[in-house]
Amino acid sequence: MEKIPLLIIGSSGHAKVIIDIVEKQGKYDIIGLVDANRSIGEETLGYKVLGDETVLIKYYLESSNLHLFIAIGDNAVRFKVFNQINALDKPFNYATVIHPSAIIGKNVKIGIGVAVMAGSVINPETVIGNFSIINTASSIDHDCQVDDFATISPGAILGGSVKVGQFAVVSIGATVKHGINIGEDSIVGAGATVINHIGNNEIHVGVPARKLRNRNHGEKYL
Repeated sequence: MEKIPLLIIGSSGHAKVIIDIVEKQGKYDIIGLVDANRSIGEETLGYKVLGDETVLIKYYLESSNLHLFIAIGDNAVRFKVFNQINALDKPFNYATVIHPSAIIGKNVKIGIGVAVMAGSVINPETVIGNFSIINTASSIDHDCQVDDFATISPGAILGGSVKVGQFAVVSIGATVKHGINIGEDSIVGAGATVINHIGNNEIHVGVPARKLRNRNHGEKYL
């Protein structure tokens, strides 16, 4: 079967992981990388930077089946780039990339533009929103909901029926008790254990997790 042409937006460390997944998945043919912060011709894992977002029009006109993947780790920056692409006013298709070693349970729904990385587990009846990241060796139990542009970081664990809001991050090695809600734009710190609900725009750290402070949308966390 002919592979689908793919442009990857971004060329940093996160893009390296996406490239590796795409190559192993075997579904897409990477044309190159799009990155406004690097020079044309620079390479990441053997793939060249072709230019900034304006080159997307050229490749869209050349291939009606062109797909894009936004390989940017920061949730808010990923959303900003998505809006910049939308402003080009073309109906771009977005790839979802899933590492072959990921375990996907029955009736799991995964949106567009999602990365599901090596060794991750998504158990039955879970919903993964658009442009979210399910990172390496993370575990999401049954009936969870991870909203658009959220991130479940490497080694993080969600119990059953957990809800993670838009732009929220469950950081490396954190554990979230079953039935917990984590609000939009909130951050669960690395290694934290969450046993109580978390509101919107909050940072919680520690064992058990306690509120550290409020945060603003787009505030750096990586």
